[in-house]
Amino acid sequence: MKLYTNHNNISALKILISANFSGKNVNICFEEPGIVSDFIPKKLPLLETDQGKYLFSANASSFYLFSSSNEISFEVNSWLDWEALHLQPSLITCIESKYNIIDPVIKLVSILDQHLSKSTFLVENNVTVADVVVWCSLYPIMTNDKLCNVVCSNKEFLQKWFCKLREIEHFKDGVATLNPTNSQACLDMIVSSFGIHPSSLSKQLTFEKSSEIDKEKDVAVSDEEISLVEDAWINGSKKRILPIPQVAPVLPKSGEKNVLITSALPYVNNVPHLGNLIGCVLSADVFARYSRLRNWNTLYVSGTDEYGTATETKALEEGLTPKEICDKYFAIHSSIYSWFNIDFDIFGRTTNVEQTEVVQEMFLKCHKNGYTTTSSVEQLLCEKCDRYLADRFVEGTCPDCSYDDARGDQCDSCGHLINATELINPRCKICRSKPTIKESQQLFLDLPKLEPELKDWSSKGSNVWSNNAMVITKAWLKQGLNPRCITRDLKWGIPVPLQGFEQKVFYVWFDAPIGYISMTKKYTEKWREWWKPFKGVEVTFFQFMAKDNVPFHSIMFPATLMACNENYVLVDHLMATEYLNYEDGKFSKSRGIGVFGNDAKDTGIPSDIFRFYLLYIRPEGQDASFSWLDLATKNNTELLNNLGNFINRALVFVEKNFNSQIPNIEPYKEDYIFLALITREVQSYINALDKAKLKDGIKFILNISRHGNFYMQSNQPWVLLKQSDEDKIRAGTILGICCNIACLLGILLKPYMPKISQIIGEQLRAPTDVWVLDEHVYQYLQSGHIIGKPSPLFSKIEMSTVEELKARFSGRQKSSTPDLTTPLSSTNISSEVTKEKMEAAVAKQAELVRTLKASSDKSVWQPQVTVLLDMKKQLAALLGEPEPVTSSKKKSKGAKNTK
Repeated sequence: MKLYTNHNNISALKILISANFSGKNVNICFEEPGIVSDFIPKKLPLLETDQGKYLFSANASSFYLFSSSNEISFEVNSWLDWEALHLQPSLITCIESKYNIIDPVIKLVSILDQHLSKSTFLVENNVTVADVVVWCSLYPIMTNDKLCNVVCSNKEFLQKWFCKLREIEHFKDGVATLNPTNSQACLDMIVSSFGIHPSSLSKQLTFEKSSEIDKEKDVAVSDEEISLVEDAWINGSKKRILPIPQVAPVLPKSGEKNVLITSALPYVNNVPHLGNLIGCVLSADVFARYSRLRNWNTLYVSGTDEYGTATETKALEEGLTPKEICDKYFAIHSSIYSWFNIDFDIFGRTTNVEQTEVVQEMFLKCHKNGYTTTSSVEQLLCEKCDRYLADRFVEGTCPDCSYDDARGDQCDSCGHLINATELINPRCKICRSKPTIKESQQLFLDLPKLEPELKDWSSKGSNVWSNNAMVITKAWLKQGLNPRCITRDLKWGIPVPLQGFEQKVFYVWFDAPIGYISMTKKYTEKWREWWKPFKGVEVTFFQFMAKDNVPFHSIMFPATLMACNENYVLVDHLMATEYLNYEDGKFSKSRGIGVFGNDAKDTGIPSDIFRFYLLYIRPEGQDASFSWLDLATKNNTELLNNLGNFINRALVFVEKNFNSQIPNIEPYKEDYIFLALITREVQSYINALDKAKLKDGIKFILNISRHGNFYMQSNQPWVLLKQSDEDKIRAGTILGICCNIACLLGILLKPYMPKISQIIGEQLRAPTDVWVLDEHVYQYLQSGHIIGKPSPLFSKIEMSTVEELKARFSGRQKSSTPDLTTPLSSTNISSEVTKEKMEAAVAKQAELVRTLKASSDKSVWQPQVTVLLDMKKQLAALLGEPEPVTSSKKKSKGAKNTK
């Protein structure tokens, strides 16, 4: 391993000493910032592992080297946070002020001295990485006589601890290796090695930077903030808004905030994977729950997309009718979403009668208003399958980027929409044969005629969309729009209600988005109040989806609504995610790669843990990857050690020391400063979720519990409880405030982890009127309130469990259909088999091969081809004919399944 650092960098000393304790060899390379690599930030130190990976955090590097396992105790983690979030920033403020602002450092050192008066080391009876990290940060002060006299005067326990560690060989060797010039040089280097502007004692840094996080330059809590916080705490019970009871059906109201939410309709013909969930229904659910928590009139609509050739093919594969396939998989989808606690107001289906009514009605309006055209279209007919091929069942080479696995409706490589007849070397996805071109009259939506209106609309509102949605839409409009075919010569779909087109159905891209409207109609007969609101009623429309669905929702669907010319609500906030990958690969429905909804239910891990993790890694700005190891790490550190420990400790202390009764709360000014910091996080949470920045929101929740842990750790109520009556009253105040913050966390968690939120409420016996959110922090639980029975909220996920899950779900989805991939053994065919039975068996096996080739990779269908050839040889023998000759000519490579 290599350690890149500049001279006098005390952060590097942490890493060197930790390496000495572990016996790991670390070669130190003295460099100047910015010259190690173009890909590495201009900030040192930097640890390069033997695997070629880089660790940018000195504390993380120290833990990595010091610890023999990946586990970290809550106490050690608390001290690492304390050093990074409080001691380091206070030191920097002190240094930058030329030592004029030194009181925060003195106060922190006093806390340290008090703790060491009861313990030889920071955590255990032995040196831990916490001792190493804190010792190194104090090294420049403790070795500077003038500063030490000011900061550490009368801190005998601290000085004894520092000197004791200084005499340990691992510490001596680390100092000798770094060989700092002097204490002043180390102090000067601290500021540059920290890398970002420090916060004062009263403001923690967030643990992950975000565009909306920690932008304030002035981090000190103002007197005005304290006054507002004190007023909310003391008088909040009189001012606090109360939750509005949920009623059905939910309808928009004049003078109130009305929020319409949709998530992209998942295809019904397969089991949804975790990437599908976070891309649409889960993200939309979090925002819908948040909207209800804000007392907004909220309607969340989604359902299954059931028409199209994909459904017909799935039905053929499983030996069912399209209707039976839809019924089967609708039940599967519903079951999975129910397990994940997705709280739809309506989860509908595009095969419902309301869909036919609304689609046909809207088409006729588009047609009457002159926004449709007819044209002769070249369509691809597979003579072998005796059917016209829907676009997505034609594959070939993209005419724009030459990607050889493009579909007939869209290229997954360059993202362009294409017509199936434009593909180079097209092939039928079902049987692989080359289709022939036939002409047929079709209907088109006249997008060029609607283009000016679309451009004007998108230019005024798309600035609040997700960035990828804005970029994709602008690119489409810049390229110019073409008429888009809206009908097909298929059977499974909504019939076209126009003379001469009765045998055709609507193309699924035209039909599916209208499902949001038809499902609302299924939900309430007053559906028009949401989609064509009355004068004076404003509806804010949010749509959630993955980025591949953006063109259909930012161009096609709005164009359809505009063409109707009936003042339909258009999307205000189009929120698209990037893709979620699985471990080192990609999810694939056709190949079954990744964790699917039915898999998640079988892991034994609660659905709220999956929800939390998927939202924690939500791919908002770039692709993300699901990792079992990372899920376990986030569970064990963020949930178990941070959030869960704070809530559980507060409640247990109240249960054991105050007979489960919230004690009298008499806050000091420092308590109001703490509450002001919590209020800032709540306001940042609201600001993020108002803009549907869901990933940021969950981090503000964790910031609050980090504040809470430090507040409890600094005040040590367990010590105060053993001392004077006055100290016991103080302990009661601290614990009462902590229980109220636990209640606040339960409220903030409700959109993300609804079951955990419910459990927190039950353990607190929280009043029903607390479940509403605004920008203030209140005393939700008054003195004298009786809490329930506390119990741990989270369980540790062991490394053995991670390995077991990775092995169990190694990339193959459990099949929800009979296994068609086990090769038939031709040697088992009876010698008494008749010619007719053998011909039937060959035909059945050939159909199986065609089906598998259309939906599986070569490793699945190739064994069945071998069986088919063997069966054909036996049939030839029965017929007295020569064996069929197997061509030695290399066949064209089968198409890969796209994402």
